[in-house]
Amino acid sequence: MLSAEGLQKSFKARQVVRDFAFSIRALFRLGFTAEAAAFNAFRDTLSRAAAPHSDDSPLQVMYRIDGTDRLDEQELVHLEGYRGSRPVRVGNGATRQLQLDIYGELIDSIYISEQQALAGHGELMAYGRWQFLTRLVDWVCAHWQEPDEGIWETRAGTRRFTHSRLMCWVAIDRAIRIATTRGYPADLRRWIQTRDEIFAWIMDRGWNEHRQAFVQAEHAAVLDASLLLMPLVHFIAPTDPRWLSTLDAIGAELVTDSLVYRYNPAGSPDGLDGNEGTFSICSFWYVECLARAGRLEEARLAFEKMLTYANHVGLYSEQIGLSGELLGNFPQAFTHLALISAATNLDRALPHPA
Repeated sequence: MLSAEGLQKSFKARQVVRDFAFSIRALFRLGFTAEAAAFNAFRDTLSRAAAPHSDDSPLQVMYRIDGTDRLDEQELVHLEGYRGSRPVRVGNGATRQLQLDIYGELIDSIYISEQQALAGHGELMAYGRWQFLTRLVDWVCAHWQEPDEGIWETRAGTRRFTHSRLMCWVAIDRAIRIATTRGYPADLRRWIQTRDEIFAWIMDRGWNEHRQAFVQAEHAAVLDASLLLMPLVHFIAPTDPRWLSTLDAIGAELVTDSLVYRYNPAGSPDGLDGNEGTFSICSFWYVECLARAGRLEEARLAFEKMLTYANHVGLYSEQIGLSGELLGNFPQAFTHLALISAATNLDRALPHPA
């Protein structure tokens, strides 16, 4: 498993908002409170980089390590890639995409940091940072209904992804909790109304009555493993009947031998050629969902199977192929952050001898 220092080094390779948020959670779970507090410097970078006056998204998905926002994508046509996996690119075109979920992930990490600070671990947020946060929340309130490219950075056009609305709900919910705990000024009436509207949207348009499951996008029929986060961010109870039927549907359609695919590209084209392996982060989310639902034997079996796919020093790649080969980014910090969360929650749920 990556050390606390390893998590920070992996993150610094490119400053991705989503990775930052997951890193904060993992470090606090492991008791590395000082290391988690050190990530506050990136928050200051974000507040400087966010556009001061614009209808565009104030946040980019990622930034360069020097805090600048230019990551123009170029294809290197003279390289064939690992085992012929063209195209080979530098930069990242996704940096200009609208991915609404990053607001929920960032503000949830700020909320967790505030909770830790109130417990004596780290410093409470200064008022200047609160002003930055309220700008983000006000923007989310105005733009949460917009189609976006979503967490998986699809290249097939924008949609109203359920996961993106879920994380907009998280963004506003956590900001409300900070405001009421700290007594900070906020447009609470608007925030609460918008949070409740998003909740109703997900329950109505993100739910497929025929499939008896939450689905990938508005009025869709395709499942998506990103929705495994629904009980993990406390949007829905892990034993709610709607969630349990969704978990069963994901298990039947996206899970193979405890490994989880992100979605079915045949049913939801993503603009990319070829097939992909199972997504390791989703497999660990699945473990955590099973544990929280009380299905401990299934969760333990799935977790122990995943442990067999690490390499000789315990590291994971982004994906696992049909024959067990490691595919995609390696080592993938995202995967290890989900491993930490799954391990700590499963350990908490399992009975221990006195």
